[in-house]
Amino acid sequence: MLHLGQGHTIPAKDVVLIADWEATRDSQDTVDFLNISDEEGFIIDYADGEPKSFVVTEEKIYYSIISSRTLQKRMNFVYNLE
Repeated sequence: MLHLGQGHTIPAKDVVLIADWEATRDSQDTVDFLNISDEEGFIIDYADGEPKSFVVTEEKIYYSIISSRTLQKRMNFVYNLE
């Protein structure tokens, strides 16, 4: 399981992408993707409107208050346990 902050977890095996919020905001394609995903109901905001990162799975996109670097370290830890 990958902990996204505020007591929320998702299965680590479902993670497709972990992205830094600020670094990706410069890309209009990413902004459009996230806006459309939000309009379509695919966004789950675990960051209370102030995300530091977002995690893409096959079915949902999760906003997290945890940095992408920390989430990546957590993913590496989970995979090393397996």
